[in-house]
Amino acid sequence: MNAVEIEAAVSDLAAEQFDAAEFPFQFLAAFDKKETTLKRLRKGDSNKSDVVGGVLLQSNIHLAVSPVGETRQTLERLKASPKTAAAKAKFVLATDGTVLEAEELSTGEAIASEYHRFAEHIGFFLPLAGISTVREIKDNPIDVRATGRLNKLYVELLRQNPEWGTEARRHDMNHFMARLIFCFFAEDTDIFESRSLFTGTVEGFSESDGSNTHHVIEACFAAMNLKQEKRNSDNTPGYAVTFPYVNGGLFAGSTNVPQFTRIARSYLLQAGSLDWQYINPDIFGSMIQAVADDEERGALGMHYTSVPNILKVLNPLFLDDLRAALEAAGDNSRTLLNLRRRLSRIRIFDPACGSGNFLVIAYKEMRRIEAEINARRGEHLRATEISKRNFRGIEIRDFAAEIARLALVIAEYQCDVLHRGPLAAKAEFLPLDEMNWIVRDNALRVDWLKACPPEDTEVRVREDRRLQFEASSSVEIDFENPGGETYICGNPPYLGGKKQSSEQKEEMKGIFGRNEQHKNLDYICGFIVKACEYLQYGTKAALVTTNSVAQGTHVPVLWPIVYRLGCQVEFAYESFKWANNAQGNAGVICTILGLTSKPVAAKYIYDESSRRQVANINPYLVDGANIIVESRSTNTNSLSPMITGNAPYDGGHLFLGPEEARRLLREEPGLKGKVRRATGTSEFINGSARYCLWFDDSDLPYAKSLPAVSSRIEAVLEYRRGGGEVASTLTARPHQFRYRNTCTFSQLLVPQTCSERREYLPAGLLSKDFIITHAAHAIYDPTLVDLAVLISRLHLVWAATICGKLKSDIRYSSNLGWNTFPLPTLTEQNKADLTRCAADILLAREAHFPATIADLYDPETMPANLRTAHDANDETLERIYIGRCFRNDTERLEKLFEMYAKAQGAASRAQGPAKKTRVSRKTAEVGK
Repeated sequence: MNAVEIEAAVSDLAAEQFDAAEFPFQFLAAFDKKETTLKRLRKGDSNKSDVVGGVLLQSNIHLAVSPVGETRQTLERLKASPKTAAAKAKFVLATDGTVLEAEELSTGEAIASEYHRFAEHIGFFLPLAGISTVREIKDNPIDVRATGRLNKLYVELLRQNPEWGTEARRHDMNHFMARLIFCFFAEDTDIFESRSLFTGTVEGFSESDGSNTHHVIEACFAAMNLKQEKRNSDNTPGYAVTFPYVNGGLFAGSTNVPQFTRIARSYLLQAGSLDWQYINPDIFGSMIQAVADDEERGALGMHYTSVPNILKVLNPLFLDDLRAALEAAGDNSRTLLNLRRRLSRIRIFDPACGSGNFLVIAYKEMRRIEAEINARRGEHLRATEISKRNFRGIEIRDFAAEIARLALVIAEYQCDVLHRGPLAAKAEFLPLDEMNWIVRDNALRVDWLKACPPEDTEVRVREDRRLQFEASSSVEIDFENPGGETYICGNPPYLGGKKQSSEQKEEMKGIFGRNEQHKNLDYICGFIVKACEYLQYGTKAALVTTNSVAQGTHVPVLWPIVYRLGCQVEFAYESFKWANNAQGNAGVICTILGLTSKPVAAKYIYDESSRRQVANINPYLVDGANIIVESRSTNTNSLSPMITGNAPYDGGHLFLGPEEARRLLREEPGLKGKVRRATGTSEFINGSARYCLWFDDSDLPYAKSLPAVSSRIEAVLEYRRGGGEVASTLTARPHQFRYRNTCTFSQLLVPQTCSERREYLPAGLLSKDFIITHAAHAIYDPTLVDLAVLISRLHLVWAATICGKLKSDIRYSSNLGWNTFPLPTLTEQNKADLTRCAADILLAREAHFPATIADLYDPETMPANLRTAHDANDETLERIYIGRCFRNDTERLEKLFEMYAKAQGAASRAQGPAKKTRVSRKTAEVGK
């Protein structure tokens, strides 16, 4: 269940007759708890509550039905219960059927509500279903409730009017929904003359069976498209005459309305009964666009971005600068006036704007700054000079584009009410501005300069203004904006190279040209390049991107283009999780790139709580020269060679589980030495056992004489015959892995992935009897110096920066991480010291046998002697570099990049922001 479905279930529960015996289970069912869980709780098998009438769900909630008038006392008993703490309950809740009280134990946040109204607090309870909530939803769940009601209406209307769901009429349906949203908002904010003007008209003048509801709504819509003097009383029904003239493109064109059923009419009236004046346009838009999107409806109400996350982009991009200017201006009237004029000329452009979240937040924050300027100048009621038309967007989805414009309309009115008062807001709101500033098109195909012409340019409106709300991609929009600033912002779509559609691959080809390497780039890289092209004319850009753009193989392909276009990184965020609020959603690991083509006074790297000024931000988003680390097949240091482990291409038939291996050896003792322990990353870290068959060619007659083995070899042969190009080349030796690398004495296993939580790369030394699979890297017959370097903090920091990540976990690459690692020339004494350190680490591990690597390298439970051994290893290695320990990871990376640059002779060839030149805007030329 998603948030909207849960809200509906909770609302239904609150509306039903209270059943004291059933309430705890009904409540849990509303939050998507499984029936098997509820059955165990009912029987008492898993209910450990020690409070009368209580039900305790492990790691979730402790709730109880209280005697009448004793909800507060019961809540306190639940909080004080030892069982609550033992079960790690997140919430406690008590109700007597009249009052409901609850508390979130980790924060101390509490609610008290009349029982029949507790659904209004849905945002408070959503974590019970594993759904994280942003502050705005907790404080104001109207957005979830409104979305749920509109979704029900939408689905019911399409059931009754299936033709409205076709491609031919989808825009009409979406436009109808946008009109409804406006009417609901207008009647609750005094834009209309009376509260419930629209809802009350529909309820009072349409039949209860819904048969003429569409006619009533059509008349209302038609009236709002006509000025009062043009309304003919013979044609405009009396109930529609009182509606104001709105137009602005919103009610232009066809006023056809889908036919209603009794149920659809009921859903419309339910939606209208909510108080829409409290709608948050900055998050409501993202939720409501899912109503019309078949693919997104499954996660309805989840696709919104919190205001704090949006401000991570907007603050360093331009808002911090504006606020600093406001602070510096003080009460100087002339300086404040100049700042206000500057505000009026700023343009914000989101090339993948969705339903307008970034644009709305930017607008609201700029209005707040303008209001402070007006207050200091004694002009509190002054009309805004910040035009909605300065907030431009491109959006490929029809309904999202409509909602983005509507969200800005709502935001403008709410800002006027807040900063100028309701009377001034209402007096200047209608009729709506007919200008459209959201272009519906494919951002990677359309010319951004037409969607948002930058400073000192002018593009005239070329189409009938009445039709512009339809957001035709051929509309070119602008008004004169001499000397203004243009900022690009947003959160464009992420999509790995292998997941892109054929159309998207063509779009990427159009941007990167014939450079075949772009095929592995994430889709967002196309937006980054187009932003850099635009910045030849614009001011700055800040985009939320997947962190892959600053890691691994992305860097050598993308960043030379960024630099060739004259751009540099002005600010960046360290990787963080940008999660939507879907249940169980792990989120995407992102960063934020702040790009500019102009000289920069200061550069900053941000984390979740602070920022630090740096000399430069390189392609890996760390302080250092603009060096691009290229993949190498051989290493540049004195360390042993590392390769990927042995790939089997066997369909799994040469592998055995522990019991299979034991049984086979009992039956065929001659296979001793041929049944080998096999290990990749997961087996090594978790200590799990796996085995494989390992035959030399001379062993083949014997292997084929054993039915249990021969059948496996035959299965491998069949697999390879139909297993693709590589597998088909191995049919002559179905008894063997594709690769057969082994050691003489010992071998080092290097995991392919490493959890972000671990402080060291957990490589390990294995005997020659093990077979390292392709799910790990291997160094055959290594030195302990190799191990000391591999498991150092210094090497982990380099690998985490250079190799790339799988979500937030390090994805190790020998060609990028090991072969490029900068290492000073080691003396014999250095080697002896590092050898001793590595041996001490191995001995410390051995002292805790049979603890697994996962156990040993859990940062919260890492044994003290092992940590001490690692500290000694780090100190020994780092003294070789600078004569002391590094202060932090930043200093480590600075030194490593410095050494890499010298080793590559990069001091004279370092790629950096090129001298700014005017280049062709034909994106196909960028990658040539």
